[in-house]
Amino acid sequence: MEIHRLVLPGPGPAAPQDAALLCARLARLYDGGARAVVCDAAAVTAPGLADVQVLARLRLAARGRPLRVTGAAPALRALLDLVGLVELLGEAEQREPPRGVQEGVEPDDPAV
Repeated sequence: MEIHRLVLPGPGPAAPQDAALLCARLARLYDGGARAVVCDAAAVTAPGLADVQVLARLRLAARGRPLRVTGAAPALRALLDLVGLVELLGEAEQREPPRGVQEGVEPDDPAV
């Protein structure tokens, strides 16, 4: 499967028009047949809530289709975790096993 990329502008906070432009690009990628899109956030070295807003709007524009953020600096990771968008990073939330991992069950374990 071919991975398509979007690049977030940086290093400072996103500009107000960035969300609309990136959402339009995302829509064109999906309309053009993209099955998954990766959003590269490596350039965002001084994130703010404007960057979180851009990512939240991209999440909505994806409409349930695969969208993942890569290259997020620790500060952006912390902001995404704070607002509940950490799943965009493709990482498991705290106390949650990664996707596709099942807990092991021993034969002598009692039923719950």
